[in-house]
Amino acid sequence: MARRSIRLHALFVTIFTAALLACAVTAPLFAQEKRPQTAGVDNSKMGPYRALAQLAYAASQKGDHATAATLAKILERTWDKAEDYGGDTALSKTNNAIYEQIDKAMDQFISLFLDHPSAAPDAAKLKVAYNLYLEKLKLAD
Repeated sequence: MARRSIRLHALFVTIFTAALLACAVTAPLFAQEKRPQTAGVDNSKMGPYRALAQLAYAASQKGDHATAATLAKILERTWDKAEDYGGDTALSKTNNAIYEQIDKAMDQFISLFLDHPSAAPDAAKLKVAYNLYLEKLKLAD
């Protein structure tokens, strides 16, 4: 009876693990939204920021940490300048709560590159920060 219980438990754990793995593998496929693009950049308010984040993340994944850090700095400067010179149309003026969420998520994401421009950032932290930043950008599209 105990062996049968152990086998059933092992089977349950195996099936549960396989289901979680399947969800983890397919979730990004369903999470990707199709937006109209020009030259790979979404034609949305947050498209340029999303594209720069994607390029920085991809460079890091390929081991090109210097390029990832450069792109992260360009992302930061582009975002800041748009807010500085956006006048009344700047997101910080039109929806400060969303601006603050995006700005905080961006700072967390880019800091992983800027703090160590010649070394690989922690992969797990980077993935979490990247996904969080992309999610926050959706709030302002």
